Amino acid sequence: MLELNIYQNTRENSPSLGKYYARVEYKQTLGIDDMAKHMAEHNTPFSVGTIAGILKDFVKCTREQCLNGNTVKIDDLAIFKCSVEANGLTLEENYKINCGLGGIPKNGPDGTGAPDFTKQAQYAVKSAKLLAQSTGEFTRAELNDDASFRWTKAASEKIESIVDPAPSNGGSGD
Repeated sequence: MLELNIYQNTRENSPSLGKYYARVEYKQTLGIDDMAKHMAEHNTPFSVGTIAGILKDFVKCTREQCLNGNTVKIDDLAIFKCSVEANGLTLEENYKINCGLGGIPKNGPDGTGAPDFTKQAQYAVKSAKLLAQSTGEFTRAELNDDASFRWTKAASEKIESIVDPAPSNGGSGD
């Protein structure tokens, strides 16, 4: 069961200013050791330590493969891949690139020699990120079919106070 909390958009100049949105209230974060213990409880012949070791190796290898430009598909769960948030670039005559952080000369940082394409690529990227895209039995449609939701107690109370506010004490009664 996914429990939902509620929040109101308070960003000025937002077209959705004042609207309420649901967010999943996460209960806990399970690490590799927690998942190994959970998996060992499913009648497996492997110990918690063996499962934890395999999972740690899997994480290390998944990270390595993603950083090498590969995608890693775990059937019925997700496809993991690296992506980037890029800077907007302009190409100029005296510079190979310019992204507002300063230009890099075509012929290397000092204007002589071969182009420094590695440095140029670094300027082209704001940040790297890891993406996970659901796959197989874990598609959005499957999630929608399998998921059930309820409000957290705090969200229920907040909604109730908004849609049915208590009458104020000492009011004129009109």
